[in-house]
Amino acid sequence: MELVGPRYLGGVVRGRMEGFGYYTLPTGTEYRGSLWDGMFHGKGQLLRPKGGGYRALWDRGVPTQGKYTFIDGLEYEEEKWLYCDGYDRRFYTEIRSGFKPPGIAQLTNLDPPKIIPKGCYDFADGFYNPKTRVIVDYKRRFLKNADDDEHEWILRNCRKAWDLTTEHKPKP
Repeated sequence: MELVGPRYLGGVVRGRMEGFGYYTLPTGTEYRGSLWDGMFHGKGQLLRPKGGGYRALWDRGVPTQGKYTFIDGLEYEEEKWLYCDGYDRRFYTEIRSGFKPPGIAQLTNLDPPKIIPKGCYDFADGFYNPKTRVIVDYKRRFLKNADDDEHEWILRNCRKAWDLTTEHKPKP
């Protein structure tokens, strides 16, 4: 994996990085934590550019235990995960702060929601174009190509830009 702008604090043993360091990945995600033989090893966290991240205990580059925190502060828990289930479809910000006034919809946890390019979907990391199967971040920078499973999931679950706009038309 190519690293952009690594910052490193620690010792070098025979050309290998060991100790505490920072890596900024091409996506803008940053790793801060312990390194061993150039790999994430020990306590460390991946921080997303717009907020949120994953704090974990790493063993030779593989997380052995960890916790993901979303941009709005919601912590993912594999056990007892009650957020956005079949009974309560509120966003975490609505659970935490209450609903917005009538007439002001909250479509995403981002406030205000991003304008989706025509024919694309709003995916958690950015926008997805189903024709090219490319996912870009919200600044339109390439992130990745979607595989078949991701493609199908996005089409079923994510918000899509409408080809036609609709307006409220009062009854005559």
